[in-house]
Amino acid sequence: MNILSGRGWRSSLLALIVFTTLTGCVGVPGKSMAVPELRPGVLAGYLPTKALPNSLALLPAPPAKGSAAYALDEDIAQKSFSLRNTSRWRLAISDADLDFPHAAGTFSCALNAPISEQDTPHLYVLLRRSLTDVLQSTHLAKDKYNRSHPFMLNQQPICTPDEKARLEHDGSYPSGHAATGWAWALMLGEISPRQIDAILARGRAFGESRNVCNVHWHSDVMQGHFMGAGTVARLHADATFRADLEAAREDLEAVRRKGLKPSRDCDAEASAMALQLIQ
Repeated sequence: MNILSGRGWRSSLLALIVFTTLTGCVGVPGKSMAVPELRPGVLAGYLPTKALPNSLALLPAPPAKGSAAYALDEDIAQKSFSLRNTSRWRLAISDADLDFPHAAGTFSCALNAPISEQDTPHLYVLLRRSLTDVLQSTHLAKDKYNRSHPFMLNQQPICTPDEKARLEHDGSYPSGHAATGWAWALMLGEISPRQIDAILARGRAFGESRNVCNVHWHSDVMQGHFMGAGTVARLHADATFRADLEAAREDLEAVRRKGLKPSRDCDAEASAMALQLIQ
């Protein structure tokens, strides 16, 4: 099951964050410790709800029909159809899966290193916890605007048909996947600045996978990037996050000293990313 499951997931997440904030069970700032779960496999984030960037206050309303921005959304959605059943489509299917351990390997090729609970335990937890914060940062705008996804209007296939019913009840704007991919790219670029170009390119492709999948508009992805960046900026004020970021850096240095290789087929990923949707 994908970690994103609509408004019910976000309501449960809010309840957990309130609970952990009141009880202090997330831990002492700057110390690594057991992290409570929202449900099996989904960790609590670093921040209380009130500390997250407010997507409803920060983002404009989705592009109105008849506007230039809406025309661009439609144009890019139309162009995505040509990538159906290509290697880029298959990469988009992989990018749609935010469950762990699968999602941990997203930036493995960009980093030229494996990312797993065994090889990079601190980085693994950093990705899982920050995922919760980033997704939570998007929910106010999602719920307010409840924008229809592209496939609901153009009646074209999506890359994850099993998720169609759920997506129909979860607002399209902004994209939580795009926010996540960009947030992870910014964090990993800080951890491994030598790979910054490859990391940012992968973060961009991760967001564009939502266009390729026909499940998000271009503006959903762009504003998702904005929320991802804003969440990372706020996370840097949290001592536990900063400590975990440094521990993740040490994880990465350790696997490189061991000469461990990426966990994914990097040649296949590069070939897929070369099929760009937006020229």
